[in-house]
Amino acid sequence: MIFSIPQLIAYASSVLTFLPGDLILTGTPEGVGFFREPKVALRDGDIVEVEVEGNGVLSNTVREAR
Repeated sequence: MIFSIPQLIAYASSVLTFLPGDLILTGTPEGVGFFREPKVALRDGDIVEVEVEGNGVLSNTVREAR
């Protein structure tokens, strides 16, 4: 990661107020999958899911930009 978790929390808390239950989600910097072998990238039709135990699953289908 480019920034540490404490840095992310410090920055985010400087511009908004956290409330109980708020989440900070981190992602992967652009291009990281490119350096794997074999190379990995999301493609049109791929499904990305994020699950919070006890709350459910957020599911999104990747679509190519037009």
